[in-house]
Amino acid sequence: MKRRTKIVVLGSALLLTAGAASAATASDAPRQREAAALTGTAKLYRSAGDDITFSFDAHLAAKDKADPMKATGTFRFSHYLNGSGARAEVAVDCLVTGGKVAVVSGVITESDLPGAEGKRVGVTVHDLGRHDRLGYSWASTGHPGEGDEPPKCVSSAPFEKVKKGTGDFTVVPWQPEL
Repeated sequence: MKRRTKIVVLGSALLLTAGAASAATASDAPRQREAAALTGTAKLYRSAGDDITFSFDAHLAAKDKADPMKATGTFRFSHYLNGSGARAEVAVDCLVTGGKVAVVSGVITESDLPGAEGKRVGVTVHDLGRHDRLGYSWASTGHPGEGDEPPKCVSSAPFEKVKKGTGDFTVVPWQPEL
């Protein structure tokens, strides 16, 4: 083998070995999981055929484990029937989870529902696999912008059923040091 070829082969072998070693080291390092999370999308079941969708991407970082009001992310919801309805996007301001249940709240940042922008709403999700359930703060107060606003991390019991085949909510349980 020519000297140049030997150098290229040796250099490539060293790079491959170094890459494999650093990958092994990175994967051996303990990863700290986030303190809590709620993710996923589902449609709610309504016998009248309403098109109601909720999507979540809410997270509480490990470093903020002691303060659920440092949660970040967004969630969206929409409700349409016979071509009319509304949608909203919400900036998360609190997330508390326990087991397979999550309560998330936030302030509506964008909506086509009159009076809703700037109002706080809360949603509760029960992650039951294929039979997820959901509840929302406006169940007893009127639609967002119409009734009273809940405090941070407050919602209703998860009384709504998720439409079969649509639920994929995932709840990462919060484990605060008590």
